[in-house]
Amino acid sequence: MAKTSSQSDFDRLIKIVEKVDIRVKEYLELAGYDKWSRIYAPVHRGWSMTLNIAESINAALVSARELPIDDFLEEVRLMFGRWNCENKKELFPSTEYVHNVNDKGRNYIVCLQKKMCTCGSFQYEEIPCEHVWAVLKFKSLRPDEFCSNLYTPTIVLKTYGFPIYPLPDKTEWVVRGYIMTDLVLPPEFKRPPGRPRKKARDKSAREMFESKGTNTCSICGIAGHNRRYCRNQPRKV
Repeated sequence: MAKTSSQSDFDRLIKIVEKVDIRVKEYLELAGYDKWSRIYAPVHRGWSMTLNIAESINAALVSARELPIDDFLEEVRLMFGRWNCENKKELFPSTEYVHNVNDKGRNYIVCLQKKMCTCGSFQYEEIPCEHVWAVLKFKSLRPDEFCSNLYTPTIVLKTYGFPIYPLPDKTEWVVRGYIMTDLVLPPEFKRPPGRPRKKARDKSAREMFESKGTNTCSICGIAGHNRRYCRNQPRKV
């Protein structure tokens, strides 16, 4: 099974911790990634917003863009019809799960099925936000069904099920002799205030000796300018 990017990052971090102290590595693996890492999340947090509908389907219309306008529109119509037929069984009426909540003049979309809210707090904290609470109260639903299992009393008790030994008093610390005699001095040089000055980057040998390319006009075919500043006659094809 292929590992995700987060899983590979966890593995590299575990290897680094293993070199420092094997006991810490065993403790972290026993606790689980979802207990000690804020990066771990079963939900997708990297939302991206497209400018319009055409921006989101450009990848599906790469070959169709080479067609004439009539054939292009027909290809788009067939594509959307095919998508609607394939996803028809997976769609549900929006009135059952999707709700619009108005909060001080701003509208928020709440989806109870996917446990999502456009404010982002419901997905991040995995606990109903104020907009979800308004929907649950309106529909007389139990809020505990929409909370993560991490907030249940059973999981909370398991979190503190193992003993935690606090540090002893400072007077009882055992400090090595070479540490007590080690003298730590401040750095000899002090960074001056302000932003450091910019230094010109030295050119590499490739930049100095490599021949620079010249622009060639796509209209007349003559080098030295581009089509924007072309004043010559178009070349014959």
